[in-house]
Amino acid sequence: MGSLFKHWVGDPALVLAVLVMTSFGIAMIYSAGVLNVPSPITEGAWILQIQWAAISLVAFVVIRQIGPRWIEWVAMPAYVVSILLLLITLFVGTGSGTAAGVKSFLEIGPMRFQPSELAKLATILALARYLGTRPEDPSTLRALVNPAAIVGVPLVLVILQPDLGTALAFVGILFAALFWAGTPIGLMALLMSPGISLVLSFDPRIWAGSFLFLVFALYLYRYRLFLVESLSVILANLAAGTISTPLWNSLADYQQNRILVFLDPSVDPRGAGYHVVQSMVAIGSGGLTGKGFTEGTQKRFDFLPEQHTDFIFSVIGEELGYLGTILTLSLFAFILYRLVRMAEGEADPFAGLVIFGIFGAWLVHVFVNVGMTVGIVPVTGIPLPFVSYGGTFLLMSWVAVAVAARLVGED
Repeated sequence: MGSLFKHWVGDPALVLAVLVMTSFGIAMIYSAGVLNVPSPITEGAWILQIQWAAISLVAFVVIRQIGPRWIEWVAMPAYVVSILLLLITLFVGTGSGTAAGVKSFLEIGPMRFQPSELAKLATILALARYLGTRPEDPSTLRALVNPAAIVGVPLVLVILQPDLGTALAFVGILFAALFWAGTPIGLMALLMSPGISLVLSFDPRIWAGSFLFLVFALYLYRYRLFLVESLSVILANLAAGTISTPLWNSLADYQQNRILVFLDPSVDPRGAGYHVVQSMVAIGSGGLTGKGFTEGTQKRFDFLPEQHTDFIFSVIGEELGYLGTILTLSLFAFILYRLVRMAEGEADPFAGLVIFGIFGAWLVHVFVNVGMTVGIVPVTGIPLPFVSYGGTFLLMSWVAVAVAARLVGED
């Protein structure tokens, strides 16, 4: 019986953990809709989430019947389709909730879905297909150009929506795949350096110090790089430092405020900082054991923003307390751990890269979502896997589980 169950689900521990997390998410979405003044937005969200969970389980069963080589074959076609859908979304896409101005959803009759969620999994598959067929590990910057381009195209299209939260998941996918493919850590740091320069350039002195450190690092790393590669890194970092001011000025006021509030939420506690302040109050007021399921006062008075989606972790903290948040994070840690163990056990490069790519995407989702609720990262719209409300996100997360489970132990 045990071997038969394993045959159907692939990795029983992972699937059981995800099923528990999905059920827990439905319960917390229900709680998020229990308000003193009922809201039509959150009140019936848990019922819709149950429906999407049922669809997700059907999709899981169907994908488990697909041969592993078919999954590898469909990688590039799925990637191309996802790029086309993202392009279409830029022209006819619609927003949702507080992100009404973001073109991230496509509507086809009664059906409404988010192409960027399909693009994440398709990018993981395409990247794994490319890196898995290389005869040797990518050990030069030139070898990173194609992987960066595979991820960069959907990443830029998602940023143009604009959806920064989802775009961050693509960054996690790229670096997770490169790491698993054997790319040296120093080389990945050089690839990341322009982004770091962009962040540090808010203070010219800090940026100048980091740039000098980069030049010194390149000198030490010179035996691993061509001259053109070293010059490209230097020019990219100079460009990042140069465009920071124009880029800041091009941001909308609310985007600038989100960054300023991240540095100090108290600068605008009734405006841009309201979300972060209310979230931290809710989590802090939960204490050790919380106020009880459905009994959160910050939630009941609707002080929490998007409490059934982006800020559902705040509801967990208020109602279930410190113990509830620790248990939630522990379950996420177990899910991520299972992915790592599955990838470690795979001799097939494609399978290992796919599984670890999924790990990279979910790690970013968990870190950024939880981080923004406690004020350690800027507020950006990114859901908590299997817990936040969102049909497309839940469906594609379960599809990712099905793909990972199907690739385990297959030749």
